[in-house]
Amino acid sequence: MNISFASVSENQITGAIVAEFAKEFERYLESEVIVVGGGPSGLMAAKELASSGVKVLLIEKNNYLGGGFWLGGFLMNKLTVRAPAQECLEELGVPLREYTDGLFVADAAHACSKLIAATCDSGARILNMVMLEDVVVHDDAVCGVVVNWTAVSTLPQPVACVDPVSLESHLVIDATGHEAVVLKKLEARKLLETKGEGAMWVDKSEDLVVTRTSELYPGLIVTGMAVSTAFGLPRMGPTFGAMLLSGRRAAEIAIDKLGH
Repeated sequence: MNISFASVSENQITGAIVAEFAKEFERYLESEVIVVGGGPSGLMAAKELASSGVKVLLIEKNNYLGGGFWLGGFLMNKLTVRAPAQECLEELGVPLREYTDGLFVADAAHACSKLIAATCDSGARILNMVMLEDVVVHDDAVCGVVVNWTAVSTLPQPVACVDPVSLESHLVIDATGHEAVVLKKLEARKLLETKGEGAMWVDKSEDLVVTRTSELYPGLIVTGMAVSTAFGLPRMGPTFGAMLLSGRRAAEIAIDKLGH
């Protein structure tokens, strides 16, 4: 097979990357919603928001998206969801098998890939390797985030003095999982108090996480396992239905507040 690629120089490739990144980054210096965390809740929230015409930016500290959604449980690459959350995966076109009444099993990599693709297709913009350093708070309301490249955190302390930048938004969604990173920034300033995650109790946890998904502080919506950390709810282990439905609920709250 004979193939002849287009003749392009190395500096043209670099130029394309720099120019397009800079153009998009500048466009998203201000968004309607910033989602912090690219796990299942954050991806679902971003997808639902962008699908409704909301200008949304998702930031993720790792060089990959999906969090634990990629792996399922115990590194076995199978994930579970309980009814009615299987409807979310069915909408994404993810093959499912009903293992027992109301409990569905899917291939983790397939499900995660579908969700990432759907989020990108919806128009949400994503910044990888970007970590939260702080929040922007004006007049007792969260209105943005302070970010830096994740790689900065690996530098030796004497040379790690790299100033972050701020990104503004009308709303911020904390989808950072068990760590509840955005909430912790406010807690450090005594603006709110988190109760810490409880022990595992699947039946209780999933219903409560979705129900308690809410605007916890003006301008800050909490979703996914960050909800559990905020309210002292039980954890749920390797079942992801509440993550998907909590992300959808967070988007609904944001859309309502924005008036879309």
